Amino acid sequence: MKHAQNSQAQDEPGDPLERSLQARRLMQIVHVQCAVLLCIGVERVVSGRWLDVGLVTLALLVVLGGRMMIGRGRVNIAMAMILFSFTALVSVSLWFSQGLYSGAVLCFPGILIVAGMVAPLRLFVGLLLSILTVVAFLTYAALSGLQTFTPLPLGIGRMVNVSAVLVMCAVAVWLLANDLRRTQLRLQQEILRVKDSEASFTHLAQHDALTNLPNRLLVRDRMEQAISHARRDAKRVALLFLDLDNFKTINDSLGHDAGDELLQEVARRLQEAVRDIDTVSRQGGDEFLLVMADVEELAAVSALAARLQQRLADPFSLKGMQIVSSSSIGISLFPDDGEDFETLLKHADTAMYQAKAAGRNTYCFFDEQMNADTRERLGLEQDLRQALSRGEFVLHYQPIVDLHDGRLLAAEALLRWQHPQRGLVGPDLFIRVAEQSGLIVEIGEWVLDEACRQAMLWQATGLPRLVVSVNLSAVQFRRGNPQDLVAAALNRYGLPPGCLELELTESILLQDSPSFIEQLHRLKALGVRLSIDDFGTGYSNLSYLQRFRVDKLKIDQSFVRRLQGNPQEQAIVTAIIQMARSLNLLTTAEGIEDEETRQLLAALGCDQGQGYLFARPLAADDLRAFVVGTQVPA
Repeated sequence: MKHAQNSQAQDEPGDPLERSLQARRLMQIVHVQCAVLLCIGVERVVSGRWLDVGLVTLALLVVLGGRMMIGRGRVNIAMAMILFSFTALVSVSLWFSQGLYSGAVLCFPGILIVAGMVAPLRLFVGLLLSILTVVAFLTYAALSGLQTFTPLPLGIGRMVNVSAVLVMCAVAVWLLANDLRRTQLRLQQEILRVKDSEASFTHLAQHDALTNLPNRLLVRDRMEQAISHARRDAKRVALLFLDLDNFKTINDSLGHDAGDELLQEVARRLQEAVRDIDTVSRQGGDEFLLVMADVEELAAVSALAARLQQRLADPFSLKGMQIVSSSSIGISLFPDDGEDFETLLKHADTAMYQAKAAGRNTYCFFDEQMNADTRERLGLEQDLRQALSRGEFVLHYQPIVDLHDGRLLAAEALLRWQHPQRGLVGPDLFIRVAEQSGLIVEIGEWVLDEACRQAMLWQATGLPRLVVSVNLSAVQFRRGNPQDLVAAALNRYGLPPGCLELELTESILLQDSPSFIEQLHRLKALGVRLSIDDFGTGYSNLSYLQRFRVDKLKIDQSFVRRLQGNPQEQAIVTAIIQMARSLNLLTTAEGIEDEETRQLLAALGCDQGQGYLFARPLAADDLRAFVVGTQVPA
């Protein structure tokens, strides 16, 4: 029983659409069979052939029973019942009439056509074998004398029988052909849909979802095609690597939606600025690639780069505001700078960073010196990573004194690198690389921690309380946790907050965002001091001095060193000192190298100073020796 159920399940079509189509076909054939049987039945009643009338009536009952089974969803059972019952009825009719001479034998092809349309293979084969058996048996009966079959003369009855069977076969064939046409049409539509889907998937795989520009996959193919043509025609191909200079600031301040809108507008402007044969691609983030094909003169490449920067310099309208942006472009050329896409991309990227280093909003062509500089920078970055783990960084401390009585008040912690090969290296060599690589965050944490540790160690060894000054980087503020780092360092060593001064550059203060102001307030709440380093070199502004609650201004050494005999510099320094005094801020002059400058600054009202006049930056032990001979306030 279980095997029979499994066999039946295997015969059932698995596709719901196919089952529905099978039921519809069978129902159509049932209706045709009913009509044909009614016609034959009427003819048999008229001719008085009551045996045939009984057989036709029985056939109608079987067909109607099959129709009920179809309505209940038992299509296979209905199909088998109708087809085998019809085969049996036709066989009986042939036996009691004319055998194979009868027109009823034409019902067999009709039954097979119907079975081919709706029946599974097993049922169709069984039906065919049954019909062949009936034909063979009727032939045997006629030849052996078991039954005598006498052909009747042609008449209306014969015509009705044959016509009815032909009509049924014709309808079945037409239904089959119609289904085939529908299936073919549906298949063609499916093929078109698949082709459209493939085209859509291909487009998605080769284009950036935000800007709809070609992505790196497609631009590589375009670049390789352009290189192939240029190699054949002895021309050049230019690859331009464009990076927006201030995108992160815009994205962080206005939100990602505004950033996306800006990128879409940038993409549109870039496409408008190039030729039809050129390709604009989005590399990712705020980076774009442009392939300029068929280059004959380098002046054309320079003109394109200038045109791109000019288009992007026009203000963008974002969220009701006019936003001004700029871009840096690096350019590499085939075959001058490389023979393949990856090499040219690497060199264009290198040239782009050179453009940023040159002040941004400019473009640079790649040259081999850039490659050497890049290799050196990468080597330096690797050394920096190892320096952290190996403990190669040290702090030196430059004393800060009272300009009026010479008392030692504080010391600024200055980072040095004890390089295994280069010796003691100042920050000018490696700070920029540390900022670009992100290592400045870890280095800054180490500086803060070490300065607090050393300040507490000095106090523990009997030295008077000394303020230690530490620089904070813009990256540490962007991480959003400077107050946590400071609090952790103070708690770790038990250093009083008043003994720590944090130096901020003016560029950090220009962030002026609510989150930044909140960070400054939290730092002040810890009890530490805040000073502005290199004051006067940036966007000096009275309003942000009032808003940010700093304690001190440090006058940049560029003003201090030109102070003697320079009325203009004296006027600037005087203005800074007076402004600080009006806000109850202290002032510290950097870079004091002679006594005359110290006296002049003291006369102008400057409070504190540091420089080679007092001491160079000293190692921790050397500063301790320096402090021993210097009066320090309790």
